[in-house]
Amino acid sequence: MSGKAPFKMKGLDHVVLRIRDLKAMKAFYCDVLGCTVEDEDVDIGLYQVRAGNQLIDLIPVDEKLGSQGGPAPGRNGHNMDHFAIQIEPFDDDAIRAYLSVHGVELGETIMRGGAEGEGLGIHIKDPEGNTVELKGPPDPAYN
Repeated sequence: MSGKAPFKMKGLDHVVLRIRDLKAMKAFYCDVLGCTVEDEDVDIGLYQVRAGNQLIDLIPVDEKLGSQGGPAPGRNGHNMDHFAIQIEPFDDDAIRAYLSVHGVELGETIMRGGAEGEGLGIHIKDPEGNTVELKGPPDPAYN
């Protein structure tokens, strides 16, 4: 198929995570990472948290919406590889110290590509084993 799409990409809108423990996941994304509760629809089992201009939907697998997707993800099988949240400033020592206090599993900090170019990023794990990249601003030396 050829031709130009009749639309333009603006950026990530939301990510949907199928989860097992709503309380632990809300605590991680809100209390540790600083997201805020955006909306909750308990009738269907949809819990949204805001990460800047984007949303992360938390869908418990034992509620109406989540049960439609089959078995729950686990440590050895996930619904995605990772997703990245843009953060600023990116102070590696401060980030590591803060997350360590909260018992967050930390990966190494390396230069990573992203929507705005190359910049530092660190992979962490949420309570259910999903990989979340905390992505710093682009580094002018690499872009």
